[in-house]
Parts: sequence; structure tokens; C-alpha cells
Amino acid sequence: MELREKPTIAVTSGEPAGIGPELVAMLAIRHAQQPFAARLVVLGDRVLLAERAARIGASPRYAEYDPASFAPAGGVVEVWHQPVAAPVAPGRLDPTNAHGVMTMLQHAVDGCATGAFAALVTAPVQKSVMMDAGIPFPGHTEFLAARTHTPRVVMLLVGGPRDAPLRVALATTHLPLAAVPAAVTRDVVRETLVILATELRTKFGIARPRIAVCGLNPHAGEGGHVGREEIDAIAPAIADVAREDIADLAGPLPADTVFVPGHARQYDAILAMYHDQGLPALKAASFGLGINVTLGLPFPRTSVDHGTALDLARDPALARTADAGSLIAATDLAIDLVQRILDAGRETAGA
Repeated sequence: MELREKPTIAVTSGEPAGIGPELVAMLAIRHAQQPFAARLVVLGDRVLLAERAARIGASPRYAEYDPASFAPAGGVVEVWHQPVAAPVAPGRLDPTNAHGVMTMLQHAVDGCATGAFAALVTAPVQKSVMMDAGIPFPGHTEFLAARTHTPRVVMLLVGGPRDAPLRVALATTHLPLAAVPAAVTRDVVRETLVILATELRTKFGIARPRIAVCGLNPHAGEGGHVGREEIDAIAPAIADVAREDIADLAGPLPADTVFVPGHARQYDAILAMYHDQGLPALKAASFGLGINVTLGLPFPRTSVDHGTALDLARDPALARTADAGSLIAATDLAIDLVQRILDAGRETAGA
């Protein structure tokens, strides 16, 4: 592949007091040693990124981002400077910098929307400090939907072996548990299933996706004796999508058995009804190497499956032990998704 043909991937460095800057340095080291098939542009404060790399004894190859030029040779990571508003103490949150984090995300998303970037990879942010700064930020997923005017997006977590991954999608995302039953409606489950089935086909190359759908209640409601959401919302939504003939669907299934490895391997994805129904199984199987994917956006977006790790960031010795595996895997997957989209476009154009 010629250098100029490589897609440009935006990587946000996340909460400046968290482990994101160190992980970015590790990603840059990996790019120098074994270049990704992409041009990598990190959004973050250039001074902060250099200082935090030096703090853990890393010497990444950073260069100033120039959108008018081709990617630099030799596995160099470019930095689009996003200044912090106040000095950063690793491991100590400061709401003063929250608006800068939001601006960084806005620049990255807008760059994807205009075509300057082919995909977005995000390091973790701290929702609590964003809210402390007066920013209504329930999470990346909801922000991306609002910024791109996308009516519905789907959170998909991918983990496990590359040749047999576990994929877990969520019907609802960052909601209090008490709000989940009212949010699990026929429309929500139907629309989520359509997006999931469509993107498993178009972005993951699965011609006929096999999808398991969890019930909301224990034992999938026991025929209505332990809740009626399965009868009133989930089963009708499955029937609606089955009529569209876009996937092979099973459910509603009890969530306590569908994640058993022998059962889960029968499906290309499992749709859970809420955050902590699906993610514990995924993270138990692959924490540190899992990937968060946002489906339904006009561009691919991937992210790490962990938080800001303030405790690691606070101590240089611990920061050196941080595992960049999830960020590296997220970058690999973003490139794969972009390449599949480009290949599909070429096939369509040649048809």
C-alpha cells in the first residue's frame, strides 16, 4: 500500500490526568516498531504528551500534524495540539480541563464528518469531572450520536480471540438501573437489532449474522411470571426484525446462560438489554484487550474497554505497567473497519 493511500485515523488522548497520555506513548512506540497500515493523528496537548512519555521512560516519535501533507515516514505519530487550560497533575482530576477535553472530542468528530479522518479511536475520559464542570456528558456514545445528529447508535463490545471474538451489543447504555425497564421498548430493541445486523454485515463482513437476544428479567421472564418486558417488548421486536430477513435471531434468552462459552460461540453477537448485563461477561473474557465500537455512526469509532486508571497515572512506577493492549486492538480494528468499507466501495464502483 502506498503511503498516501493509508487511511488517517484520529486518536484522542482522553482525560489528561488519566492514563491516556501514557497509553498514547505506548501506541506510538508500537507504531514505530511495527507501523499500523494507517496515518495516526493523536489529539492532545503536545507538551503534556511529551512529558508523560518521558515520565515512564518512553521516547515516542511525535511530529506536528499538518493536514496538507502526506503522512511522515517511519512510523511517526502526528500530534494535533489541543492545549490544556490548567497544569495537569497525573491522577488528580481538575474540572478546569474538562472543556478542553470536550473541544478535543468535537474536533475529532468534526474531522471524521468532513472526511479529514477515516475513523476515530478514543482513549478513556472521566465522566464525573465533565459533569462537575457543568457539561452534560453521559458518555462517548451519547456524545457521538448528538454531535453527528444520528438518531440511534449502538454500543458494541468486542473481545476474545481474533478468530472467534465475543461481540456484545447493548440495547440501552449509560442509564441508572431503575430507568432500564422503561427504556426497553419494542422500538428500541427493533432499531438496535436492525443497526446491529446491518453493521455486522457491512463493517464486519458477516453475510448472515446470527444474533442472540437476552431477556431483561431472570430466566427471560419465566413466561411473564418474573416480568413482562420479554412478552410486551423484546419478543415482538425480534419478530419484527425476523420479518425483514436480515439476520438469524434467537431469543429472548436467559442472560445467565447465553454467555456460557459453548452457547455464546453459536452466535456472531449477543444483544444485552443493559450495560451491566452484557459487559461483565465480555470483560471477564477479555479485559485489557476488549474494544468498544459505536455502530450506526457515519464513520467507524472504536475505543478502549477500560477507564482512566487514575491510580496508575498517579504513580510513575505503576504508570509504566499500564497495558496499552486495548488501545492497540482498538486501533487495529478501526483500520480493519475502514479497509472493509473502502473495499466494499471499490467493489460497488466496479460492479
